[in-house]
Amino acid sequence: MTAPATTSMPLVSVLVPAYNHEAFVQECLDSILADPYPAKEIVIIDDGSTDGTAERIEAWLARHRDEIPVEYVSRDNKGIAATLNELAARAHGEFLRIGASDDFFLPGGSEILVRYLMAHPGKGAAIGDCVVVDRDGRKLLDSGMSDLHGADKRLYRTDEGIRRAVISHWAIGGPVTMLRKGALETVARWTEGLRIDDWDLFLRLAARDAIGFVDEKVCAYRLHGANFSKTRHTATRIVNLTEAREVALRRVCMFAEPDRTLLRAEACRIGAKIAYLQGRMGKVAVHMAAYVSLLAMSRLRVAHGRYRVGAA
Repeated sequence: MTAPATTSMPLVSVLVPAYNHEAFVQECLDSILADPYPAKEIVIIDDGSTDGTAERIEAWLARHRDEIPVEYVSRDNKGIAATLNELAARAHGEFLRIGASDDFFLPGGSEILVRYLMAHPGKGAAIGDCVVVDRDGRKLLDSGMSDLHGADKRLYRTDEGIRRAVISHWAIGGPVTMLRKGALETVARWTEGLRIDDWDLFLRLAARDAIGFVDEKVCAYRLHGANFSKTRHTATRIVNLTEAREVALRRVCMFAEPDRTLLRAEACRIGAKIAYLQGRMGKVAVHMAAYVSLLAMSRLRVAHGRYRVGAA
């Protein structure tokens, strides 16, 4: 791999886990190359694709290898978390831009996120917003956070709000994240074996108030058959929700009150969703009763904390 050019800006390693995205991966790589940020490298792993993804990557490299430093590995499938950990280990940059081989970056996004992290040395991660596009790249929605996920961006203005948002309304989609490489040494890396590795990582970051938000569009998140259908398949939803509930319960101990109770409430809400998909209506009622009770308790603890601060 050719060494990145020396500039006054810190090196950004763009990490691209690629799997069965032959139709999209070259556009993803084109967008990294087109971004005017001057100090960057691509680290890409084909994670055992069964389509023509590896061939598309190799063809792109044959055309552009002299234009940008690239480290490329093609190997058997190990899963997304293991691939992200390997990508991070191979990266040389101070900052890690997390990519996705079916999405693409918007010009200027890397500089926006770098400048935020440079101005906020206590933050380990910066997230932006995205536009939402269809499989042909046509814009569907102006904001992935607000229009696709229904998030209230005002929550992301404070550490308290970000903790609440990450716990209760996960609204991060697409390659909107930049990590300080050193942050992975603080919170550990992606938990291998998980399907929802991103929520697990962000819970750990949020517990340390290590996430910052920049209200700028930094990428395009693509909706297409493969990723859209996952939310419609009942068996897959049950597996994903069961894993999410386990993650929530595992990370409860990392939070102080009232966020600890809020995360316990979220685990109950996820349990109600699982029971509903399984047709167990009695369990739905039990989980929802627990959810409402814990949610009310968390709000009382917020109010009590504010009263104590005011009294002091």
